[in-house]
Amino acid sequence: MASRHIMILVTLLLLLPMAFSSINAIEDAPATADKKIDVVVEGMVYCQSCEHFGTWSLTGAMPIPSAKISVTCKNYKGQVNYYKVFETDGNGYLYATLEGFKMSHYLLDHPLHSCIVKPVWSPLENCSLLSNVNYGLNGAPLRFENKRLSGRNYEAVIYAAGPLAFRPSQCPHPTHY
Repeated sequence: MASRHIMILVTLLLLLPMAFSSINAIEDAPATADKKIDVVVEGMVYCQSCEHFGTWSLTGAMPIPSAKISVTCKNYKGQVNYYKVFETDGNGYLYATLEGFKMSHYLLDHPLHSCIVKPVWSPLENCSLLSNVNYGLNGAPLRFENKRLSGRNYEAVIYAAGPLAFRPSQCPHPTHY
């Protein structure tokens, strides 16, 4: 019986570092005092095709350049402590550096728990309605995919969101024969 408890304890201790690896990405002290560590959110924004309207499928979707996407983070008390709108590049790609993002509690205010990403505005008149692809209407959660960008005095911990999508305002009704 005691050996079983020891085996469970050893297993938990071995798994613990994996559970908090993304937390360590931000909380680790930089090697030099002037090393900057940024939190970044990346993702893609698309115009969903009419054929897949009402689903999460992005088959046939087209990227939307210059779309506006918001990143909202709340502290552990539920108060918004970070909000900013970012714009996608010419390929519909979002790379949002969360300048000024702060965590007052290293677990509860961690970006994986406290931040969401939402589509805000599409420059395409024919594709400007919000869609719920990847929970875009309520806020897409962030994913840690162990991605970093490093330089001599710089490091970015990159979180993924989405992909997100807008949908066409006018889709022809399907014809059934």
